[in-house]
Amino acid sequence: MLKQSLYRLCIELTNKKWSSFLLRRFVRSKASRKLIPSFAKTYGINTEEMEKSIELYPSLHEFFIRRLKPGARTIQAGEAAVVSPVDGVMAETGVITDQLEVTVKGKPYSILDMLGSDEKAAPYMGGSFAVFYLSPANYHRIHSPANGEVIGRWELGKHSYPVNELGLRYGKETLSKNYRSITELRHPGGRMAVVKVGAMFVNSVDYVVNRSDWIQGEEVAYFSFGSTVILLFEKGRFSFAGDTAPREVRVGEKLGSFMSK
Repeated sequence: MLKQSLYRLCIELTNKKWSSFLLRRFVRSKASRKLIPSFAKTYGINTEEMEKSIELYPSLHEFFIRRLKPGARTIQAGEAAVVSPVDGVMAETGVITDQLEVTVKGKPYSILDMLGSDEKAAPYMGGSFAVFYLSPANYHRIHSPANGEVIGRWELGKHSYPVNELGLRYGKETLSKNYRSITELRHPGGRMAVVKVGAMFVNSVDYVVNRSDWIQGEEVAYFSFGSTVILLFEKGRFSFAGDTAPREVRVGEKLGSFMSK
């Protein structure tokens, strides 16, 4: 309990508007450009697959939200298929309980809190979920996991706490209380929610597609920093394929399929 309390206290002291402002200002400045080579080396970033040469990025922020060369990721397309929306670790998969809870790293999280209302959460009772964690080393653009009509988009939460291993272990309801931007899609096989969870310091999910439909594999948004993506599916509408979590995934890798009604 003491370790948990100390961790939360440190985060509360640092996760303020002024610290977020200073960090955001620095990483967007020309001065931060000097850190790009060491950042890339420290995290083992594959510079060969980047859209531009490393010396062409004007700031650490621009490097962090880098795009990849065309063809760097293969989309395992299919009308019923659902593919990974991000590069990262698929950290957890499982069933959403009848109490509208999921368990991640041994801790329960409320889908009702995550989505903000009974009306939004109820369709996912008894359904399935997947949690994807992005480290600083990962490509941080988000792609559509499936073809679908956008039937809702909303934002919740004001502050963001770490969503790394320590954050999930000692943080307080990070996945359901952090800043989050939620998009709900209607696919012929069923409804799904794509929950983008902000990370410490910077609450930012920027969209590059504002149409009423998403196309499987296309880039739809990016994280300025962080973080985590959660996919939610209705009961009996989706089946996972391949290896179980935790495992590394890449954008476009098939996760499973919508099931026939």
